[in-house]
Amino acid sequence: MPLFGKTGTRKEKPERPKETLPESIAGIASVLVVGLFILTFVVQHFEIPSRSMERTLLVGDHVFVDRLTPTGRGLLSWLFPYRELHRGDTAVFMTPNPNEPGLYLVKRIIGVPGDHIRLHNGMVILNGVPQSEPYVTVRRGDYDPYRDEFPSALMYGNGLVPGWYSTLTQSIQDGDVVVPPGHYFAMGDSRDNSFDSRYWGFVPRSNVIGRPLFIFWSFDVPEETAAPKPVPERIRSFLNTTVHFFTLTRWNRVFRLVH
Repeated sequence: MPLFGKTGTRKEKPERPKETLPESIAGIASVLVVGLFILTFVVQHFEIPSRSMERTLLVGDHVFVDRLTPTGRGLLSWLFPYRELHRGDTAVFMTPNPNEPGLYLVKRIIGVPGDHIRLHNGMVILNGVPQSEPYVTVRRGDYDPYRDEFPSALMYGNGLVPGWYSTLTQSIQDGDVVVPPGHYFAMGDSRDNSFDSRYWGFVPRSNVIGRPLFIFWSFDVPEETAAPKPVPERIRSFLNTTVHFFTLTRWNRVFRLVH
């Protein structure tokens, strides 16, 4: 509505001063700094490289991971409530496997400190109670005594990392594996296709990076190895993503919460 003075003359609203180039640059820089801070200390981006968490997480899912509430670490830890990882949570952590230092994994937390765990015919028995796990999938459908009757069939264990067999035998009580203080027992949802705590051991709490929140993008790509890609392969991967962005993006998975 226009404004008029006592004489009826119209008063024009003062023009807002135009933003100068240095002010524009400073505004953009502040947004980038805040975004970088959030991506560094609050959430972190991870891409899923393997099928060990199907159907919960597929190869090519890109997730944002909450780094603060499950760890209580970081510059803003005083502002966010700390929450221990619970049974059934998905978590990203640094692998305890000494053969693959620096490798990030995402698995589901099956046992917390003090829990008694064993498997019978692939089913988890937690503290004496068989677990209903609707997120579990079976891809191969074969039977492996060590994998499916863990830990009762130790003599059939193949592919165990060095040192785990000794720790495992010392952690067994009455046929169950007992999770020690300050550690977790983690397994993939694709239960017969997951290299997990059954093979490389307990996850130290200090190795936990955070908890996946949601999938912000999902791109249909083949499963990858943990080895770094050579430069030519990275270029081919980038070109493939650029050309097939719209056709290979799984639009029905974008912004899906991770449970």
